[in-house]
Amino acid sequence: MSVDSQFVHKVWNDQELSKMAGKDVPFHMASDGPGNVGRIYGVYDENSGVELRGRFIIDPDGVIQAMEVLTPPVGRQLDETIRQIQAFQHVRATGAAEVCPAGWTPGKKILKPGPNLVANVWKEWSPLKDH
Repeated sequence: MSVDSQFVHKVWNDQELSKMAGKDVPFHMASDGPGNVGRIYGVYDENSGVELRGRFIIDPDGVIQAMEVLTPPVGRQLDETIRQIQAFQHVRATGAAEVCPAGWTPGKKILKPGPNLVANVWKEWSPLKDH
């Protein structure tokens, strides 16, 4: 979603994205011309009339689980977004009986939260080891 019109989105897809990806983007791009949604999420810049690059991961209950806001000169990292979505899905699927440490990817070590883990994470997991 951006303040760009649907026509700008079409040109962007046809002239840029589809050439980079080798196909059309597989999702709808929404236009927030007046910046109403951007204001709600705190990414609309009133002075310039544009929205900052915001990424929000919202769970099925409508709760924001993660957010990242970048200024225009720096792009986002799609692999990290996908990793985080997979981690949130894993935690949700286990009813939070398992949690995903920093850098977790599917198949890697998970942690089981509880009193025994407090002050003992270092015994179970290290970011320096490839689990």
